[in-house]
Amino acid sequence: MTKKTKKYILSLKLNKNKRTFTISGFWNALKESIAGSDRDFTKIPISKAVFLLAIPMVLEMIMESIFAVVDIFFVSKMGADAVATVGITESLLTLIYAIAFGLAMGTTALVSRRIGEKKNKEASAEGLQAIIVGLIVSLMIAVPGMVFAKDMLKLMGASEVILNEHSSYPIIMFGGNIVIMLLFINNAIFRGAGDAAIAMRVLWLANGLNIILDPLLIFGIGPFPEMGIAGAAVATNIGRGVAVFFQLYILFKGSSRISIRHLPIHINWQKIMHLINISAGGIGQMIIATTSWVFMVRVISHFGSEAVAGYTIAIRIVLFFLLPSWGLSNAAATLVGQNLGANRPDRAEKSVWAVAKINMIVLGIISFIFIIIPEPFIGFFTDEVKLIQIGSQCLQIVSYGFIFYGLGMVLVQAFNGSGDTKTPTKVNFIAFWLIEIPLAYFLALKVGLDENGVFYAIIIAESIMTLLGLYFFKKGKWKSQKV
Repeated sequence: MTKKTKKYILSLKLNKNKRTFTISGFWNALKESIAGSDRDFTKIPISKAVFLLAIPMVLEMIMESIFAVVDIFFVSKMGADAVATVGITESLLTLIYAIAFGLAMGTTALVSRRIGEKKNKEASAEGLQAIIVGLIVSLMIAVPGMVFAKDMLKLMGASEVILNEHSSYPIIMFGGNIVIMLLFINNAIFRGAGDAAIAMRVLWLANGLNIILDPLLIFGIGPFPEMGIAGAAVATNIGRGVAVFFQLYILFKGSSRISIRHLPIHINWQKIMHLINISAGGIGQMIIATTSWVFMVRVISHFGSEAVAGYTIAIRIVLFFLLPSWGLSNAAATLVGQNLGANRPDRAEKSVWAVAKINMIVLGIISFIFIIIPEPFIGFFTDEVKLIQIGSQCLQIVSYGFIFYGLGMVLVQAFNGSGDTKTPTKVNFIAFWLIEIPLAYFLALKVGLDENGVFYAIIIAESIMTLLGLYFFKKGKWKSQKV
């Protein structure tokens, strides 16, 4: 055997060992991320920190995506009016989601910053006050929401069939809004602390129960009553309610980085006002974004229940793929908050770009598929020709902006993770209220593009939002944000 041959064989062995180590390291990191990691994310390599946080956050949102699709799949079996009821109700619930998301943003920023500063007890105190705020706000929404649910459906242009046969759905959803509020806030506490695996298990529990209960309560399978669309609402509230009890059990047990077991249960107005001040921007940006979606539904309702139903199905499919990306973006928020708390702003910025690159690649691939063959995805939920046509057009048009969405959502979460929730609010105001709303009205009702005008307005507004976010992010003022 020549000397050259020996060197070649040795090289093959070394490369084989290196590949084995890499594969082994990947599986070990995967197991650690799912089981829950107690590492300091401000000190380990950025790629590993992103991986350990992103995997459970993405899996968490994948389950949310699966539920959104499964839920509308079962509801779609009751016809276009039932699907339209879900779409209109979700647009009415935007205030609740906006407040819940906003408080969650503020909670993540505060908890992650305190964890980065190595002040775990302070982080726990911030989380407790966030829970108290969520309880108070949800109770203030529940009663008027239940009383005026039918009036709000009418205001949104719902058909007589929806008003007379399906109004129980929004009544139940408004009445159970407390589980929505606490589910988001509690998971924000876990994410901010870096306990992403716990947040993942919670959402898998909530949506797993939803998926099981949906067909049982909607169609009355076995001993369960046939509740129709009301069954979907009951299933959702039961699933989320059980998950909230599980969250509170963990927080009181004290087995995670956050423990409220030995904290005095009282209102701390100083902490609450501080949380509200930070969350105000988050609530504002969500209200701006979600009210624009209300307007989208209102414009589309001009073209009938079939248009609303096709749009609702398409958006559910879009969310199925965007929610995991949003989970990935949550990793950026946690890393930004903790690294700023550890006084490492440059590392915070590098973390954002690492997450954004992955997000853009993944969504770019998905957008290509949707643009080429949108029909099979809509056809999975319905065989009505008109719904497939409208839903496919929506899915195809909106997908052209996926790469922009991938970058934009990471940038927004980076701002929110730093505690700068006001910059995304300004960006949302420009993109959605000054551009998307008037543009959708103009293109759909004045130019005559019908529902397609709304779809084009969405992609244009979202793309502009991303470009504005990129401009402000590169200015770097978020690095000096005090929380």
